[in-house]
Amino acid sequence: MSGKKILMLCGEFTEEYEIYVYQQGMEAVGHTIHVVCPDKKAGESIATSLHDFEGHQTYTEKPGHNAEINKTFSEAEAELDSYDAVYCAGGRGPEYIRTDPRIQAIVRHFHETGKPIFTICHGVQILMAVPGVLKGRKVAGLGACQPEILAVGGTYIDVEPKDAYVDGNMVSAKGWTGLAAFMRECLKVLGTKITHA
Repeated sequence: MSGKKILMLCGEFTEEYEIYVYQQGMEAVGHTIHVVCPDKKAGESIATSLHDFEGHQTYTEKPGHNAEINKTFSEAEAELDSYDAVYCAGGRGPEYIRTDPRIQAIVRHFHETGKPIFTICHGVQILMAVPGVLKGRKVAGLGACQPEILAVGGTYIDVEPKDAYVDGNMVSAKGWTGLAAFMRECLKVLGTKITHA
């Protein structure tokens, strides 16, 4: 089986782990990950954030490492048919890139073509912004996203922090602690099989 090509949608202050762990894990098994951000070109970088639960009523946010953009956004837009799946990473980025009509058009393309859609943590906010994408679908995400998921006609699935949820071509998880399960389910949806000799 040849490797798949996955488009990762990011913005400034996207969750660091949800960029790096996902990208490197998928590349390790032969898939190509294009990390894009609106108005950024290949070779540029974005700031990332680190979210953690440390006993407060909500998560804390700290600066992460800068992440490299490895595909020019406008080029990715023009090549959507060449991608096998889209991945919406979480953190702060989804909150603002979801209002960009170009991001919405990308998500609409994957929704209408029935290609896999992967989302983790706040990444589900990107899907909420595109009418019809979550209607009738079951999806996990950070608990704070539940009201918006319900408001657009979806069903919120409260998975355990280290678990993931699959609804047809859609794979979702609550946050970076679920990356192992999330990536495992993404690989299954992509048709990737790993065997141990």
